Amino acid sequence: MSDHVCQKCIDPNCGATFSVDEVLTACPKCGNLLDISYEWDKLPVPKSLKEVEKYWAMRDVPQRFSGVWKFHDLLPFADLEKCVTVGEGQTILQNSRGVAKYTGMNEGNLFLQYEGMNPSGSFKDNGMCAATTHASMVGATRAACASTGNTSASLALYCSCLHTMKAVIFIGDGKIAYGKLSQALDYGAQTLQIHGDFDDAMARVKEVSKKLGIYLVNSVNPFRLEGQKTIMFRVLEALRWNVPDWIVVPGGNLGNSSSFGKAFHELYELGLIDRIPRLAVINAAGADTLFRVFNEEKIRWNGGNTDRAKINAFFKQMNDEGRRANTIASAIEINRPVNLEKCLRALEWCNGVVRKVSDQQILDAKSQVGACGFGCEPASAASVAGTKLLREEGVIAPTDRVVCILTGHQLKDPTATVAYHCGDPKKFDEVLRPHGVTTCAFANNPIKVENDVDDIVRAIEG
Repeated sequence: MSDHVCQKCIDPNCGATFSVDEVLTACPKCGNLLDISYEWDKLPVPKSLKEVEKYWAMRDVPQRFSGVWKFHDLLPFADLEKCVTVGEGQTILQNSRGVAKYTGMNEGNLFLQYEGMNPSGSFKDNGMCAATTHASMVGATRAACASTGNTSASLALYCSCLHTMKAVIFIGDGKIAYGKLSQALDYGAQTLQIHGDFDDAMARVKEVSKKLGIYLVNSVNPFRLEGQKTIMFRVLEALRWNVPDWIVVPGGNLGNSSSFGKAFHELYELGLIDRIPRLAVINAAGADTLFRVFNEEKIRWNGGNTDRAKINAFFKQMNDEGRRANTIASAIEINRPVNLEKCLRALEWCNGVVRKVSDQQILDAKSQVGACGFGCEPASAASVAGTKLLREEGVIAPTDRVVCILTGHQLKDPTATVAYHCGDPKKFDEVLRPHGVTTCAFANNPIKVENDVDDIVRAIEG
């Protein structure tokens, strides 16, 4: 591991630094979040992003095959040969004419970054390979997370492949899709279902991990966010190193938005890009903490001088009122995003905006993503619904180049998809109506026919 890397408090009024050999999820001095910080002037930094292309031919080296570790020069906190990989990051940036039309973008200007192609089916693998790399460096034998599903699936996968680490997973009551839960169980994770929601599970896993010395891999872990930076590196790679105008991403625990901001900030500081794209973070209306904090409370990063008293007062009022997150987009059903301040920083760096969309808007957008060949889980479609909203508002121009992040595979949560398309009133009432969904405007209902050739032909011919 490099001598020119440390963990650093994000609060510039503290700025304390700690060795990468330590296992920390917060600054021991002030309690704030930590970054992985590099002395870039003492490290072999690429002179241009095109230098990465030399690694494309090294597919026999597992780390260079990885869509994360081929960018090792831009996250060099561990020796390359010690980096854990299961082939993550073989994802695609797809130019989608159909989704462009749906959102009001000009043809050729809307791109979908499909992270559902990762080994566990979601973007989490980008960060989990980095977190388990650090866990292995410090000799961890157990790793834990709280999860709405994707984190648990990813952690369980990496632990099962490593054979040296046991996964311990905390989930809330009924707050995980079966597609995701099945992965955690199949991969052999110890799964604990507690009475409460994700925020409760997050609080308990932090306490238990500290008490038992278990390595915590939730996105309070700064190494995990280093891996997630590479999603943006791959976007640039697919665009032949040209910077898009907008990155639009769902907002849950705010790890992606935080890591994306850090990625672009670092690349700009290193002179590897000449501008930073704008960032749009899209909340589900039923889990809209960031929207409220940013747009209603007007809380900003303010160069690190965030009004933390105002944030604490916001969360106290939320507790007093008993507000709980509730959205069909379970992957972003989070009330207390742990990376709130890092996200505020990313929004400042990227001149960002925050919006919220209803579950109706999410499912309609999801249907259009699927109709164009990429099935995604509901949370992913928040980025597309948000792009449509920002176009309608005139914030995004039709000529802008926009990248929507699709965070997870369709089969992560097939229940919502089937309920939207199947035309079964009972399924609609059970699954969709409780989330305020009233119509399935783009439903692709199956056609019921008799077991008769003529009937089938008539149905096909319309």
